[in-house]
Amino acid sequence: MCGICGVYEYRSLNPASREVLSGMLSVIQHRGPDDEGVYFDKALAMGMRRLSIIDLQGGRQPISNEDESVHVVFNGEIYNYGDLREGLRVRGHKLQTASDTEVIVHLYEELGEECVRELRGMFTFAVWDRSRKRLLLARDRLGIKPLYYAEIQGGMVFGSEIKALLQHPELQPRLDRIALSNY
Repeated sequence: MCGICGVYEYRSLNPASREVLSGMLSVIQHRGPDDEGVYFDKALAMGMRRLSIIDLQGGRQPISNEDESVHVVFNGEIYNYGDLREGLRVRGHKLQTASDTEVIVHLYEELGEECVRELRGMFTFAVWDRSRKRLLLARDRLGIKPLYYAEIQGGMVFGSEIKALLQHPELQPRLDRIALSNY
């Protein structure tokens, strides 16, 4: 199953909270009992819980590119990752794992947000471009793998489950009657 989550304080002078990320990861532990990985870069904190399926030993996340300027956390499966890996190698990329997650990092290096167009499968991911201070959140076209996000004062939170977002102290569950009637 796996799960991702994170906090991006893009308008705040405060660093993203390690405590909040820890709480977010705790409530989605059931999504990935095999491993946990985190990445911090001042305004950004992102993490994932992993259920190991592909590349059991080498697929630890977050995964980065060679110079560690791009990092990814991922939930899902990329069906065409074998073909994508081969194309990336031919074009000079050095892949360190046999994981489908790593192709996302290198496709992002080449194509930016258009990397999503190359992916076939069911997925949710967050790519952090450290040099551009840019966060890309994406999910598969059918929404098979969930991705939720919410704005907070000075930033945003995201995750594979709503209860992960609710670990942020600014978010409190409340009923939106207009949205409910529209639904």
